[in-house]
Amino acid sequence: MTEPSKVIHVRNVGHEISENDLLQLFQPFGVITKLVMLRAKNQALLQMQDVPSAINALQFYTNVQPTIRGRNVYVQFSSHQELTTMEQNAQGRGDEPNRILLVTIHHMLYPITVEVLHQVFSPHGFVEKIVTFQKSAGFQALIQYQLRPSAVVARSSLQGRNIYDGCCQLDIQFSNLDELQVNYNNERSRDFTNPNLPAEQKGRPSQSGYSEAGVAFPQMANAAAIAAAFGGGLPPGITGTNDRCTVLVSNLNSDRIDEDKLFNLFSLYGNIIRIKLLRNKPDHALVQMGDGFQAELAVHFLKGALLFGKRLEVNFSKHPNITQGADTHEYMNSNLNRFNRNAAKNYRYCCSPTKMIHLSTLPQDVTEEEIVSHLEEHGSIVNTKLFEMNGKKQALVLFETEEQATEALVCKHASSLGGSIIRISFSQLQSIRENSQ
Repeated sequence: MTEPSKVIHVRNVGHEISENDLLQLFQPFGVITKLVMLRAKNQALLQMQDVPSAINALQFYTNVQPTIRGRNVYVQFSSHQELTTMEQNAQGRGDEPNRILLVTIHHMLYPITVEVLHQVFSPHGFVEKIVTFQKSAGFQALIQYQLRPSAVVARSSLQGRNIYDGCCQLDIQFSNLDELQVNYNNERSRDFTNPNLPAEQKGRPSQSGYSEAGVAFPQMANAAAIAAAFGGGLPPGITGTNDRCTVLVSNLNSDRIDEDKLFNLFSLYGNIIRIKLLRNKPDHALVQMGDGFQAELAVHFLKGALLFGKRLEVNFSKHPNITQGADTHEYMNSNLNRFNRNAAKNYRYCCSPTKMIHLSTLPQDVTEEEIVSHLEEHGSIVNTKLFEMNGKKQALVLFETEEQATEALVCKHASSLGGSIIRISFSQLQSIRENSQ
């Protein structure tokens, strides 16, 4: 393994793969400052804003095979610590004049905002967009002019100058990005061509709303996690454009269902805000999810699932949310919601109910016998496997049917086994191999 670098080397980059495709794969992990396509070798070099971003990306893609347009690509750290002008020239892409500048500010004794940068750079031409970000090497900004000559003049007249007397020195390179995408107008990013952008994502504390490429899902609080989970795309059948958060579930077995059991099932697809069983229609319930994308996953993956002898109907509700009341169960602050941590991993595990369930947070001394006796009332267990991941005990349990596995998950997720609260999800593995993990 080469030592970590903020430069990532990508192989098997076919001619059908665009710069944008690559940006989308890495953008969830941080800002991408440079990208060089080595078309002749089917390779690419991509520089992240700092080493931790690159490490996060590579750690994620060691567990998840990155694919673009159905083709596996292979990623590793580059032997280059930095993409210098020379490597870019050797690859036929040097410090080529471009309308987007990458500005690093050294000795930053005063805060630099979008307004300050706009004042400094706008005398040289019309500035369309500015994005700023903090990185380990200091403060950086990407500045997009309307016209390339403006950027060339700005660079030659401002390179090495100080914004304030004796500090905040400008170090300016050409970026080789084609277009900045700005989602929010605030003190960190601004699109001067679109004054109507929101200051931040609804219901979300502001954070750098910066993505250089790819799809902006405005209603999705965790676009980065979703892009990471699905390699920049979305699962087949998911549009990513739904904004209805509440789901109507019907044809429930009213004798056996309750709010917590519904929570255990629906929380596989997103965070649950509240659940209400309808008194006048006991086989109906409303489930309010964290956002429209999570609701869409639930509707897509649970339609027609079998539970307690009934085939569930799952549809978007006409109610935008559930009004809190005596007959609603609140889950908004529940620590059993799965998507507060490791959202990307949880999105990736979304699937329709399967015959195999995965158990985690098990007690260290648990035995297969204890697991079987905890679950066997729900159906016939065909096979089990106990294993360790990162020093923690986990298990796979294969039932004869999806319905039995669903019942076990719904009844026993968040139940106590040997003093531990266990977590259960569906596994997409088809069978238990003796040597598998």
